[in-house]
Amino acid sequence: MSNSGNLKYKPVGCGGMLLEAHSRRSFIKAAGGSVLFTSVGMMAFGAHAASGNYEAMVLSCIDPRFQDLVSKQQAADGLVGKYSAFTIAGASIGVVAPAFQAWQQAFWDNLGTSVQLHNIKKVIVVNHRDCGAAKIAYGEAKVATPEIETETHKAALMAFREQLKIKQPALAVQLGLMSLDGKLEIFS
Repeated sequence: MSNSGNLKYKPVGCGGMLLEAHSRRSFIKAAGGSVLFTSVGMMAFGAHAASGNYEAMVLSCIDPRFQDLVSKQQAADGLVGKYSAFTIAGASIGVVAPAFQAWQQAFWDNLGTSVQLHNIKKVIVVNHRDCGAAKIAYGEAKVATPEIETETHKAALMAFREQLKIKQPALAVQLGLMSLDGKLEIFS
């Protein structure tokens, strides 16, 4: 087997080789340096990546049909690179409906983190039509017609607004319902 400096190779099963440090001291120095480099590098990266002043957090649904549509809407609104995102089944429904109570604290904690790290000024909520989470949370009857579906989403969006006023009163909010063609209806 070949030796190079303080390192030696030792055969192991299946034709592999194990690289061993010749002395514990050289191994500890190498390992310590790696840990120090990794820690300092990650601290520097983390400090840079975490800070900033951004416009908003966008709360949207997990539905794959709407990922691109929501992204295009934010681009059209001039928000590329200016928002954080939180995606959960039902968007505001996932945050306010009793059926999804176990998820709700995760959203509020994440929002608080985005406020702290990104200095966001508002939350943009994009619910969408033909939402499976709305059916799970409220039942088929609450989405049976476009008019009833609109009222169901509007109620969830307004409940979200009320919770936001309590939990993050300094933030503005924009509430919307997106259709399958990407048209966004804004509620005030």
